[in-house]
Amino acid sequence: MRSDLVFGAMTNVSGRYLLAKLASNATRKLHRPNTRIQDTMNDVFGRFSRVSPMAGARSSHNLQLPPRNARRITHSFRKQLKESAA
Repeated sequence: MRSDLVFGAMTNVSGRYLLAKLASNATRKLHRPNTRIQDTMNDVFGRFSRVSPMAGARSSHNLQLPPRNARRITHSFRKQLKESAA
């Protein structure tokens, strides 16, 4: 049953909303034409229960802001866009 697969996948994913997001993205990428989407989802949850889908991803608490001058460039670029549109 899919509920068994979901609970198995929860051992490797920290939250249910994160699991839903990861599962939907993986289902879109792994789905093959002429197959049932339900079978693809079951395969994704089975894979998540065996291997952590977050193993290769950077964790969100390690994300850093861009350098100050990069933020200034972005701000000035936005300002130029607004001026050119006006």
